[in-house]
Amino acid sequence: MRVLLKVCMDTEKANEAIRSGTMPKLIQETVEQLKPEATYFTSDHGKRTAFLVFDMQDSYLMPVIAEPFFMQLGAEITYTPVMNLEDVQKGLSQLNRGTTEPRNG
Repeated sequence: MRVLLKVCMDTEKANEAIRSGTMPKLIQETVEQLKPEATYFTSDHGKRTAFLVFDMQDSYLMPVIAEPFFMQLGAEITYTPVMNLEDVQKGLSQLNRGTTEPRNG
């Protein structure tokens, strides 16, 4: 399932991670692990924030992905299922068939 991961970092912990050089390593390891289709960095509500869109193979990966951000950056994490245009079109085409039941294929 395509997922949007939002990582909102604690300012003091992120400052320390930048000073110690662990922030670039954490980001690089995460990108290598997730192979996201998109990665963006910005501020949100005054905090450093990363947005990554990736394919989550199984829900057991949620703590595997989140724990380094919790432990090293005191981050707040949000996982949100998302769709691209093709996914929306496929879903809407199912509605046009008069059913909201999922169809295989």
